[in-house]
Amino acid sequence: MDIYRRRRIVIALISLLTIVFTIIQNSPIQSTSIAPAGEKVSNTGSLLAVDALKTLDINGRAPKTDYSREKYGNGWNIVTGCDMRNIILNRDLDKAVVDNKCNVTSGVLNDPYTGKIINFTRGGGTSGAVQIDHVVALSDAWQKGAQLLTLDKRIKLANDPLELLAVDGGANLEKSDSDAASWLPPNKLFRCQYVARQIAVKQKYSLWITDAEHSIMSTVLSNCEQQILPTP
Repeated sequence: MDIYRRRRIVIALISLLTIVFTIIQNSPIQSTSIAPAGEKVSNTGSLLAVDALKTLDINGRAPKTDYSREKYGNGWNIVTGCDMRNIILNRDLDKAVVDNKCNVTSGVLNDPYTGKIINFTRGGGTSGAVQIDHVVALSDAWQKGAQLLTLDKRIKLANDPLELLAVDGGANLEKSDSDAASWLPPNKLFRCQYVARQIAVKQKYSLWITDAEHSIMSTVLSNCEQQILPTP
């Protein structure tokens, strides 16, 4: 084979490879993301509470052994000089008045749990009228996965604005450490939002629910299937 013939063959092969490469580059094939072992890939990106509920694991309640409030840190976190209680009061109360020490001294709460209007005044005998509720009770969280979290993650959970609501003090005491299966807000108009917030918290911190919780949550959300998860 003479040199000119070999050169023509090489040029033809290069041209063929160029065409093939161009076809591959312009192909509509989509890349597939592969999650590391043990991780879940969400294909929906849905913000609907009914969809998020399906992502929660269902297990029994673990023993309450060794639980104490200190498992979630020593009181409220301080953020830029303000404690989380006053940060949430300032967020949730209308007409909130804040002093130079970052304390909310007064405001008006449209209580989500009871539907009552509460005039809040800071003071030894009045502050308890409005309390900051951990929507997923810390004791309940402890029995459903939180004891497997690091202390830093539990402190983050206990101070997460997603987990905290300013509510009627009496309703908060009545709720105590109940989950959705044993307590729902008396204000039925808020139940969809309440359940959605519990789901959001449990999803964020990899906490599980019981069969009874799943049943109640499903029932509540059946009346509001377009209920979205609250944003942090």
